[in-house]
Amino acid sequence: MLRLLNIELQKLRYNRSVKVISIVYFSLIIFISAIASIEFDFASVNFRLADQGIFNFPFIWHFNTYIAAILKIFLAIVIVSMMSNEYSYRTLKQNLIDGLSKKEFVLSKFLTVLVFALVSTIFVFLVSLVLGLIFSDYKEFGIIFSDLEYLLAYFVKLVGFFSFCMFLGVWVKRSAFAIGFLVIWQIIEGLIAIGFQFIRVKTGTNLFESVYNFLPLDAMSDLIKEPMSRLGAVQSAATQLGENFTKSYDVTLLNVAIVLIWTFLFVYWSYALLKKRDL
Repeated sequence: MLRLLNIELQKLRYNRSVKVISIVYFSLIIFISAIASIEFDFASVNFRLADQGIFNFPFIWHFNTYIAAILKIFLAIVIVSMMSNEYSYRTLKQNLIDGLSKKEFVLSKFLTVLVFALVSTIFVFLVSLVLGLIFSDYKEFGIIFSDLEYLLAYFVKLVGFFSFCMFLGVWVKRSAFAIGFLVIWQIIEGLIAIGFQFIRVKTGTNLFESVYNFLPLDAMSDLIKEPMSRLGAVQSAATQLGENFTKSYDVTLLNVAIVLIWTFLFVYWSYALLKKRDL
């Protein structure tokens, strides 16, 4: 496996676009965190987002993984580009001629996906830990390292999403078309959600939990639910308006299992496509 991973890392090492996009991705995570910690003065009113509790332990694990996951499209471009380059530069065919099997080729790409997801997860962990130690009101050891399941959910989410991108790269062969299809699929899931909402209003039948939540992108989205409504200020405002939040923010084993199954399917389908094609 190390041999396969080394082959892929050597390819990426000399790819300038991969370096630029990766740097942009990690820089944006730091930039967003920096913006949140800056104090702004509006009409003699001082405001700093960090003072609203977003960097408090253990909430910061939920908040930062949610924000970082929004930026995953940057690394998705790297994954799709990594696949399309194999066709554009004919390195896929050369690898097979040199003795690499199609199964090993797909495995090498998946190992790269795991590395990208792991590095990103470690980076978010370190950034969150530093910000929390600086701004959090709660710094007890037990509180700091509670709710770390959001980091696991973030890792699983990235692996699932990147595996989807890898499959699209194998299937479509062109990075622009693959990214385009990714956008189209997001729209399709959105239209399905609208249709299911219409059915629920008209018939009372709820297809979200039984069908929609099992679709790939929604399943990945459900791993880390939006965190803003957990903030004390939001909860207080809702209480004053007579509203109560009953939403669950937990990372469930069912959500993790659904994404892992999709991950397996995307990797398997990538291999099945390559196995079927005459390269």
